[in-house]
Amino acid sequence: MPKILLVEDNEMNRDMLSRRLIRRGFEVLVAIDGAHGVAVAEAEIPDLIVMDMSLPVLDGWEATKRLKQITATRNIPIIGCSAHAMVGDRERGIEAGCDDYDTKPIEFTRLLGKIEQLLEKYART
Repeated sequence: MPKILLVEDNEMNRDMLSRRLIRRGFEVLVAIDGAHGVAVAEAEIPDLIVMDMSLPVLDGWEATKRLKQITATRNIPIIGCSAHAMVGDRERGIEAGCDDYDTKPIEFTRLLGKIEQLLEKYART
């Protein structure tokens, strides 16, 4: 059962996504800010991270950069998610170290496709 770390500060988004992922057979870990996300990722080494980019304490951009600098977490695929659909945000996410990027509100089917694609890709490497 793949382990997904969901780093999301919005309780409603966190609950909805975690319930839907659990129903799909994933183990879900949760962090409510970027600093907590980095700590959970280091401790648990999830198979994939869904990272909100607008987080308290440490934003998702910086949390992603830090995770990609840590030897134990650098190869964990990260999907950045943001309600900010500004031109260049996807590129900024990729530059920070995200392996993919999605916009909010989350379209679960699309996000699930990205999760499955990255899990398959990283399972082969």
